[in-house]
Amino acid sequence: MSSTNIQTILDRVLAGQRMSVEECTLLLESHDIARMGVAADEIRARRHPDNVVTYIIDRNINYTNVCNVVCTFCAFYRRPGAPDTYVRTFEEICEKIDETIALGGTGVLMQGGLHPDFGIEWYEDLLRSLREKYPGFQLHCFSPPEIHNLHLISKLDYETIMARLKAAGLYSLPGGGAEILDDEVRKRVATKCTTDEWLDVMRAVHRVGLRSTATMMFGIGDRIEHRVRHLQRIRDLQDETGGFTAFIPWTFQRENTALGRKIKDEPTGVDYLKMLAVSRLFLDNIDNFQSSWLTQGLRLGQVALRFGANDMGSIMIEENVVSAAGANNRADEKMLQFLIREAGFIPQQRDILYKHVHRSEREPALQLT
Repeated sequence: MSSTNIQTILDRVLAGQRMSVEECTLLLESHDIARMGVAADEIRARRHPDNVVTYIIDRNINYTNVCNVVCTFCAFYRRPGAPDTYVRTFEEICEKIDETIALGGTGVLMQGGLHPDFGIEWYEDLLRSLREKYPGFQLHCFSPPEIHNLHLISKLDYETIMARLKAAGLYSLPGGGAEILDDEVRKRVATKCTTDEWLDVMRAVHRVGLRSTATMMFGIGDRIEHRVRHLQRIRDLQDETGGFTAFIPWTFQRENTALGRKIKDEPTGVDYLKMLAVSRLFLDNIDNFQSSWLTQGLRLGQVALRFGANDMGSIMIEENVVSAAGANNRADEKMLQFLIREAGFIPQQRDILYKHVHRSEREPALQLT
């Protein structure tokens, strides 16, 4: 598609018109990412006129690597009975939370494999115990596939499960397990929840008054039409519920995975920036877009701040799933603040729901050792 025609689409979006599926497809087929970036940056500036870019101090706690499904893009999971399986004890989880709080953190993102033996009572007990010990600490836990697994084990509907977990102390739900929300792709790479099941879990999350994030992992054998359907399904559900706080796209990390040995063409930096920019333009009902420096590297993650992202995500005190697949980028708070400033923005710590966090000046910025 010519640059002129792309600009026509971008001008309509900048004038406040909603992008169509056909226009989204045309943009993703184009290579003119500079124009898309300028438009996405303009929309970001309108949504966030304070020139602030946020980040969060938290950690990922993977409470178990036992998983009863097979995802060919995952290098983290272990089948039940394997010699290197684990389940974190309550004391181990508390140690990780204590360290996070000491470093200025406000919450944890806690996820695990789909354990075949954990009913809803196990999760309720864990949440209640953590809420009692750490009142006010934000528990951002359990992806839609984990909730679907709970549904299969407990025979309870999604909304009942979410209401019970909320009552036990769940603060919000991460958007993991979305990958590509199209069953033509999903059935080739995983045996976990379907597209409709993922969306139905999120609908239940929002109905009980909790918020969640939405994600996309592309480059797993998906085509442009699959990516567009993913964006459409996210936008439609957000129109219905308004429950998504942020959208986070990233590229498949192929190292150490079974799928990675089969996929010949992996997404490039241009593909990532294009997807981020188009997502910002298409998803006109979501406020926050996160840069995935963990998968793209710190430098490209910084560039993403001019392609529609207004958030640098987490400093990642701990992360196990993506790093198991080969992503080994690391950053501390000072580094993220530096990258944000050098991109022309004001760095600001936030919490899970994107509320600003103000720490004492005596508290040092976190540095990893």
